[in-house]
Amino acid sequence: MSSFDKNVFINCPYDDEYLPLLKSMIFTIKACGFHPRIALERFNSAEVRLQKIKQLIEASCYSIHDLSRIKSKSAGEYFRLNMALELGMDIGCRDYHPNPDFRGKRLLVLENERFSVQKGLSDMSFGDCKSHEGSEEKLIKCVRDWFYENGCKKIKPSSVIWNEFNVFMANLYVEKNALGYKDEEIDHILIPEYIDWIDEGFANGK
Repeated sequence: MSSFDKNVFINCPYDDEYLPLLKSMIFTIKACGFHPRIALERFNSAEVRLQKIKQLIEASCYSIHDLSRIKSKSAGEYFRLNMALELGMDIGCRDYHPNPDFRGKRLLVLENERFSVQKGLSDMSFGDCKSHEGSEEKLIKCVRDWFYENGCKKIKPSSVIWNEFNVFMANLYVEKNALGYKDEEIDHILIPEYIDWIDEGFANGK
């Protein structure tokens, strides 16, 4: 539990379309002084995925659940339930786990359009969701403001984090191209490696 108060569990889609939003979310979490925890942080074919999710939820005081993809987009396409399932697991951990530390867990539910989550999960009508409208800049503001609303007062304005994110990404391509990385490799970099690059950038004052 040593990192519990600084860990942020991320529950979101893992596809190419969502990747820019995920990168901006991870950067914001790091910029606010927290540690992102995500299923993509490690890969082990012998590990049961749901058990890994459970461990990450129990290791994190904070959680971000992006339910913007629970709606199917075309005829014959299945709607996506993984994100809703993991949200339910997190709420259950907070409310029913015998460890009292989990009563203080903080959850952020994100959606694409305002009130869209309530159409698919009517039981969520009791809780507020933040809408990012598919915008990286708006997502950064949603996440940063949520940290502030939950007592993290000494953090940068979202406009500063947005500017730092854009500078970081621009410099990333220049620096990694010089090391032999192709643009496509940088575009689809492993999430653990991306987090390491962010840490390197902050350590070097970039």
